[in-house]
Amino acid sequence: MTKRIIYAAMLLLIALNGFAQNEKSARGHENNPWYSTTDTIRLQVSDTAWKKVLSADLYAVAREKDTERPFTGKYWKSTLRGTYYCAVCGNMLFRSDAKFASSCGWPSFYEPGRVTAVRYQSDDSEGMHRTEVLCGRCDSHLGHIFDDGPPPTHKRFCMNSISLDFEPDAKKP
Repeated sequence: MTKRIIYAAMLLLIALNGFAQNEKSARGHENNPWYSTTDTIRLQVSDTAWKKVLSADLYAVAREKDTERPFTGKYWKSTLRGTYYCAVCGNMLFRSDAKFASSCGWPSFYEPGRVTAVRYQSDDSEGMHRTEVLCGRCDSHLGHIFDDGPPPTHKRFCMNSISLDFEPDAKKP
C-alpha cells in the first residue's frame, strides 16, 4: 500500500512539473525557474539572477523601477476577460473584473486579486510623493497606486503592461 502511495505521488509530481513547463513555454518563461502561476511562496532572488532570465525591457521596469511610455503597453486598453499575472514570477495579481478604462495610458485596476498579491512602499522619486506597487511574491516594480479610482475602492492601480502577463478566461462551449 505504501509503495502505491509513493508511486502515485511521484506520478502527480511529474504531471505537475510537466504542467509548469508547458505554462512557462506558453508564456516565454522557459528559462525562468521561478515562474509559476500556482506557487505563492515569497521569492528572494538576486537582481543578478533576475538579469539572466528577464528581457532587458522587463528587467528595466521590474527590477530598476523604470516606466514604460504611456499608451504603448499591450494591456492599457484591453477589454478581454481573464487574469493578470506578474510577468517576472507568475504571481496572480489582478482579475479583469477590477480593470477599468482610465485616461492615464496604463492598465488600471481598482483592487488586486487577493490581499497578498501586491505590497506597497513609499516612493519619493521624480520630485513627488507616490505609493509604489510591488509584486507580493518577487518584489518586482509593477506601477503606482492613486486615490482617484472608481468605487468601490476609489483606488487606481496604474500598472506597467510589460510587468503583466495575461491569461484569458476559458471560453464556454
